[in-house]
Amino acid sequence: QLHLVESGGGLVQTGGSLRLSCAASGVTSKPYAYAWFRQAPGKERERVSCISSGGTVIKYLGSVKARFTISRDDAGNTVYLQMNSLKPEDTAVYTCAATTDYSGAWYCTEKEEEYDYWGQGTQVTVSS
Repeated sequence: QLHLVESGGGLVQTGGSLRLSCAASGVTSKPYAYAWFRQAPGKERERVSCISSGGTVIKYLGSVKARFTISRDDAGNTVYLQMNSLKPEDTAVYTCAATTDYSGAWYCTEKEEEYDYWGQGTQVTVSS
């Protein structure tokens, strides 16, 4: 069982930067991947990024690939999302998640139902 807690959200102007953190506590006997999802009002949740167990597979939503960087610190049980050159369309609640499913842990599944653990979310607001 893992418990995920996000931090680092806030208000920033267009072109600014934020770094989100997600700290995991608890224990699991299985490898797991981390992912960041976001959801804006009136829109479906979308996966922003994912990093596999061991960090060998990294995925990004196309619109953020050149601007966001995901990383993980397994010694500290933390995943980060560095967000640069932020745009108003990045405004959303950002939530971290983890999956121990085989395809998720090693290949970063896009299926939300395969993510076993979810944080509470942190608000990111980008003003124009």
